[in-house]
Amino acid sequence: MKRLESSGPGAEEMSTIGSIEGFQAVSLKQEGDDQPSETDHLSMEEEDSGKDPMPRHISRQSSVTESTLYPNPYHQPYISRKYFATRPGAIETAMEDLKGHIAETSGETIQGFWLLTKIDHWNNEKERILLVTDKTLLICKYDFIMLSCVQLQRIPLSAVYRICLGKFTFPGMSLDKRQGEGLRIYWGSPEEQSLLSRWNPWSTEVPYATFTEHPMKYTSEKFLEICKLSGFVSKLVPAIQNAHKNSIGSGRGKKLMVLTEPILIETYTGLMSFIGNRNKLGYSLARGSIGF
Repeated sequence: MKRLESSGPGAEEMSTIGSIEGFQAVSLKQEGDDQPSETDHLSMEEEDSGKDPMPRHISRQSSVTESTLYPNPYHQPYISRKYFATRPGAIETAMEDLKGHIAETSGETIQGFWLLTKIDHWNNEKERILLVTDKTLLICKYDFIMLSCVQLQRIPLSAVYRICLGKFTFPGMSLDKRQGEGLRIYWGSPEEQSLLSRWNPWSTEVPYATFTEHPMKYTSEKFLEICKLSGFVSKLVPAIQNAHKNSIGSGRGKKLMVLTEPILIETYTGLMSFIGNRNKLGYSLARGSIGF
């Protein structure tokens, strides 16, 4: 057995490795090379005389780089900067605008803000801010480029009677597919939805809303908190239950059903959603410049 020696400053901290018959560790370090090679961190421990060589424990220096949650899986920062929602001050401005609007109109107590992706009945993705108050669920279409609220939908919590959590599914003959899981909130019966509303991609009379997590969820700790679907559900469910208890109208005495079941998106060809979702048309996104 031979000991590999290093002239570098870390020679005293070298770990040991046993030799394999027929092979000998060779240092790749050349003269004049100031950087220690990988073999400088390994050494071979001599065995007691008269004993067969046995493999020893291999010990390596701890890796300099540690795996971190952020900004995984977006390793390149420019990808997240394409979304205007992630730019400094954008989400904070949206929250302040909506807080001011609620204070002026209803004065309700806000339970929380979330940035999620809404999936309409034609499988189109749409960036939305959701607010839960003590009485209302608000779904806001916010323009992160102009920093203004474009559309605000109010849903009384006392009208919500069912929440479904599960994976997305499509009809057997559908050419449109979507992976992942989501959440669907019902405040009306889908059976009562008119045929015109069901086949109109721009209809606002759909009695339910479907959501999934925003693609920028993992860009920072702040966005992980406001884009997490489980966090939204944990606030929404007790708020609905309290609204049912305090309701004095038709919602009084209702019980909320929270189910775990597949979420059906009834689309077939999916050409419109394929083009829109592939190009992220439902998000406030930097599209680049066009010039000649």
